[in-house]
Amino acid sequence: MEAILTDCVRNSLQQLMHRNAIFMCERLCSEFPSEKNLQLLASCYLQNNQAHCAYHILKGTHTAECRYLFALACFQMDLLNEAEAALSPNESSAEVPNGAAGHFLLGLVYRYTDRKQNAINHFNQALSMDPLLWAAYEELCILGAAEEATLVFDDGASIFIQKQYLQRGLASQSSQATNEDHEITSNRTLGSEDISPRKSKHTYGNNLREISGNCYGTTSIQPPYGGPTSLPFYNTPSPMAAQSQLSGVAPPPVCRNALPNGPNMRTYGADNSQRVAMNSAVAGPRRKFVDEGKLRKVSERLFSDSGQRRSMRLAGESVNANSTTSMVSGNGTSHSSKFLGGSKSNSMISRFSTLRKSHPCPSENADEGNHHEAYDESRLNITSSSASPCGENRSLEPEGATRSPGAAILSSSRVIDGASDILGLLRLFGEGFRLSCLCRCQDALNIYTKLPQKHYNTGWVLSQVGKAYFELVDYLEADRAFSRARIASPYSLEGMDIYSTVLYHLKEDMKLSYLAQELISTDRLAPQSWCAMGNCYSLQKDHETALKNFQRSVQLNSRFAYAHTLCGHEYVALEDFENGIKSYQSALRIDSRHYNAWYGLGMIYLRQEKFEFSEHHFRMAFQINPLSSVIMSYLGTALHTLMRNDEALEMMERAVLADKKNPLPLYQKANILVSMDNLDGALAVLEELKEYAPCESSVYALMGNIYKRRNMYDKAMLHFGLALDLKPSATDVAAIKAAIEKLHVPDEIDDGDSLD
Repeated sequence: MEAILTDCVRNSLQQLMHRNAIFMCERLCSEFPSEKNLQLLASCYLQNNQAHCAYHILKGTHTAECRYLFALACFQMDLLNEAEAALSPNESSAEVPNGAAGHFLLGLVYRYTDRKQNAINHFNQALSMDPLLWAAYEELCILGAAEEATLVFDDGASIFIQKQYLQRGLASQSSQATNEDHEITSNRTLGSEDISPRKSKHTYGNNLREISGNCYGTTSIQPPYGGPTSLPFYNTPSPMAAQSQLSGVAPPPVCRNALPNGPNMRTYGADNSQRVAMNSAVAGPRRKFVDEGKLRKVSERLFSDSGQRRSMRLAGESVNANSTTSMVSGNGTSHSSKFLGGSKSNSMISRFSTLRKSHPCPSENADEGNHHEAYDESRLNITSSSASPCGENRSLEPEGATRSPGAAILSSSRVIDGASDILGLLRLFGEGFRLSCLCRCQDALNIYTKLPQKHYNTGWVLSQVGKAYFELVDYLEADRAFSRARIASPYSLEGMDIYSTVLYHLKEDMKLSYLAQELISTDRLAPQSWCAMGNCYSLQKDHETALKNFQRSVQLNSRFAYAHTLCGHEYVALEDFENGIKSYQSALRIDSRHYNAWYGLGMIYLRQEKFEFSEHHFRMAFQINPLSSVIMSYLGTALHTLMRNDEALEMMERAVLADKKNPLPLYQKANILVSMDNLDGALAVLEELKEYAPCESSVYALMGNIYKRRNMYDKAMLHFGLALDLKPSATDVAAIKAAIEKLHVPDEIDDGDSLD
């Protein structure tokens, strides 16, 4: 009964029938109360987005799998202290539960509690135990602590993956030999009996179940631990397969010599030629991490642990019980990265008119439900097998084929080729993403162009390309890239918050409105959708409504730093500086490298004439993004207000070189030169600036002031008139008219009266 109910629950989860799974699992727990069944019930609730139910079910449990799921529920409920306590090594267990996935989750906990170094250590530990755990590398990039991708996804990782894969084949081979012996006994028993219609029906149902299988590594209904193992209609599972089947989460990978907060080591399994003979054909550099006796435990994060599917044999069939079939099976997908995300991927750039900026990297990617478009950890999608991926086992050879030594070598060669291909792709993806997070966007674009066309033309890559162009202030190219991403993945919301800001800069109100409506209709519960809607209202100068939409985005994902920053922009537009500061600080608590928030705080303090605070925050933003012309310009302005004119001029020169199309640093440079009484130098800069910004009224107004100071009244009047013709703001109009009225008043204009 327990085995049937367990199988029913797992099949329901596989078919995404969560309500049925919960009901049947409650029956299972009522009949057979145990931690492993409670774990399965908690998995059902987590998969149904009911983390609070899983929290109460698992509170007080002790097994590693239960501790991991409990920590996951705590993380979704923002109970980070309890999540840390559940994941940390204790008296009953000296290791983080669930291997690489456990280290990754603990790293997230440390990250969001502002313990950066501990987070980096655990993300590195997760990568050491699972080289294909992309989400861990993504988090390291967001923290600015990732090694070059060529050093992470290297030959050592390839050999490590190969060993795991081939050892999984040996484990499956051993399991098959046991199953084969049992099947022979069962078939002989069947052949010597008269099969009644009832038994025949039972056998037929069992055969159907064996053919269909399930994604938890079992091929037929299995008895629970302690149950009978000699039932004629049940295959005998391997120990690992049985454990995987009867628990909601497969056994976690274990690395006994790994220190949770130890040094950032990324080394892989040691060699053992006696256990994996076919690995002798593979030579190359390798790095040590765990001894060979523990590799099998580590490998459980990557591959399914089940025995191979085998159909029931006809009664009386003659089978050689000593023959074994060697099949290498597994699944190279890690659900730990699927569950806890990732990409968040957000990048930032300034809006020139309001200097709104987006995050330089998907930090909030803020999640995998992220919708993995923003890193929405509060909406993580959990399956009942959080350590073993769901899906059919893949074999490198036809099922039931007997392998010769030559076939074993061929299989080994194919595994090597497959691992090398995967890691080759990850090197390109990883290096491009790392450079993007370091704000080296042109270098990132060069890396992405090296990807195969079929990978380049996917939603994720095109979104990253759009973000890179966005950072480079090339909004037209960013628009093209995001448009292609929408065509490639119309269902994906990855980067759509940044796309809405691109359209905001381009003042494409119709396209922005259409995008916002599309995103809302696609997913009303995605924070990106409400960011797009807020940008739409902000473009129409309806800042109060825009603020409400951004607050809705924060409500949906409180760890979405970009949404907090957009709230700060709207508060500043409404001149509510106190709440603006709070919003920017909330963004920095989530991601200390979110340079847009540092920039926003600098702008507030500059407007409040707190120049030392302003210079500090602009400098923090500059350290994170040293290539932003806008940040350099405002840092130079803050230095100028502190009377550090030489440093200010140097910073303006760097800003001009960083982006020659940006008129702001040239204008600010002219202002600094005027304050230093270098009027000829200021006029030369303004003449150059007229070529880039011929319709900017402030340029002509400043030239008019310079000519007035040089007593060239005719030219001054001409430039004041040109400034008025360009329809400046009401404030500038009043200042220009006041300057015209005082045109013939000598020595009246000083630095405080100059037009900024």
